[in-house]
Formats: sequence, C-alpha cells, structure tokens
Amino acid sequence: MDKQLEHIISLRENGQLEEANQLMVALVNENPENAHYQYQCAWTFDSLGKEKEAVPHYEKAIQLRLEPNILVDAYLGLGSTYRTLGLYKQAKQTFEQAIQEFPEAEHVKVFYAMTLYNLGEHAKSMETLLNTLLRTTHHQGIQDYKRAIHYYGNKLDQTWS
Repeated sequence: MDKQLEHIISLRENGQLEEANQLMVALVNENPENAHYQYQCAWTFDSLGKEKEAVPHYEKAIQLRLEPNILVDAYLGLGSTYRTLGLYKQAKQTFEQAIQEFPEAEHVKVFYAMTLYNLGEHAKSMETLLNTLLRTTHHQGIQDYKRAIHYYGNKLDQTWS
C-alpha cells in the first residue's frame, strides 16, 4: 500500500472523514482504473453517510476485480449501501453474487438475510440467519440444539397437530 493511501486510511480511522474523502476523491480522479482506490473512495463516502456517492465507486472497484479478500468486502459494502438506499433487489443480487463467489463469507449472509427481510422474504431470511448462526457459533446451548434449529429453520410457518 502506498504512503498516500496509508495516510488517507489513517485519517478515516481517526475520524477525519471529510479530509480523508477529499484526498481519496482526488486520488481516484488521478487513477480511475485503480480498483483499490475506488474501493477506499466508496468507503470514505459511506463513512460520511453519503451512500449514493459511494455506489459508483463500489461498482467500479468490483468491475476492476479487487483481490479476493477485499473483493468480498466490496460486495458487502455495495450490497449494504444498496439496502440502505432502499434498492433491495440490487442488494439481493449483489449479495447473491458475493455468496456464489465466496460461499464461506458468513458475514455477507447476515446482510443478505436483512435484505431478504426488507423484500418480505421472511422465511428465507430467518432460514439464512439460523443456518449462519449454526455454522458460526460456538455457544454450547446453540450446539446442543443444533439439530432441532436446523430442522425447524425452513419450517417456520409449519405447525404440527
């Protein structure tokens, strides 16, 4: 990572969001084909609560193909931003693409479940959350009831008489 980008990230992490954003926008304008700069620029806009401005930078970063460990977070950022803007279908599509490319990215599945909830897909949302919980928790009580939670996860509206 170059010194200029390190400085901008440090500013963002220290709460100097406007300055970080201004410097990042200038860096992206100088280097528009740099995927990592696009991603960091999106992040600075998100940090400022300027989600609409973040979207094209996330999209460009993904299009330019970041390295996998950062690409998954760019998908998460874009999907989450779409969701906060009420663009639920775009968010769902983004999260599904991320899950297809990174099936082990459990944190993406949590945001996907929130989007499913927003779309009224409550059963699928709960099933996704419960399955993510089962794969990621080490809590003994959850582990003790893992089979039952898994069994009921896709039968939330079913009753037994």
